[in-house]
Amino acid sequence: MHPNDNVISRADLLAAANRILQPERFKDYGPNGLQVEGRHDIRRLVTGVTASLALIEAALEAKADAILVHHGLFWRGQDACVTGWMKPRLQRLLSNDVSLLAYHLPLDAEPHLGNNARIGQLFGWECDAYFGDQQLGCMADANFSNLDELVERVSKTFKRTPVVVGESRRPIKRVAWCSGGAQSYFEDAIAAGADVFLTGELSEPQTHYARECGVVYVAAGHHATERYGVQALGDALARELGIHHEFIDIDNPA
Repeated sequence: MHPNDNVISRADLLAAANRILQPERFKDYGPNGLQVEGRHDIRRLVTGVTASLALIEAALEAKADAILVHHGLFWRGQDACVTGWMKPRLQRLLSNDVSLLAYHLPLDAEPHLGNNARIGQLFGWECDAYFGDQQLGCMADANFSNLDELVERVSKTFKRTPVVVGESRRPIKRVAWCSGGAQSYFEDAIAAGADVFLTGELSEPQTHYARECGVVYVAAGHHATERYGVQALGDALARELGIHHEFIDIDNPA
């Protein structure tokens, strides 16, 4: 038997993911863990950023028994009716007996495999302080001679041109970052002494904060900054449990 041809139970997969991510520690926008219950036996796990129909179809093509994502199907305040875009997603999962697991903030925050940890690893930043709601934001010392050098590195790392607001003519010595849609953390990053704040999205108010406070805001893409944690988690689960894992990236310009 190939080392990645093991067969485990759905419960074993869920238990391993919960042990690593500790979802009970977080107040989140939706349910973390098993969102759709599929077959008992798990051989093949597919991971992706969002439980879109495109990802579900690609996972079925890859013969997945379970799909694990960062952005699941269910969110606080959402209409509970199974209509519109929700129907085909659920229909494809249920008719093929495929489980869906989703972890939102726990996957951002996990200190080794999470989105923010992986961003730090990609840039060689060692987090030494946290900020923002539930301490999700990370800070570290950096060594960029100027802003252009940092922006070039961000572009190459995330494979897209980021939106940059603000100016800095001095070396970049202190960076703050938080993956995805962390616009509301910008003021905390400013207060914590960041030269630059890196996240996924930019909203209207943060443009003015950056210009007025002298801290550069870099938006590198919500999807682009959240591709790494779920992939690392899937690889870790595959090694631990001996199952097959495949990460499928459904591109998203946001």
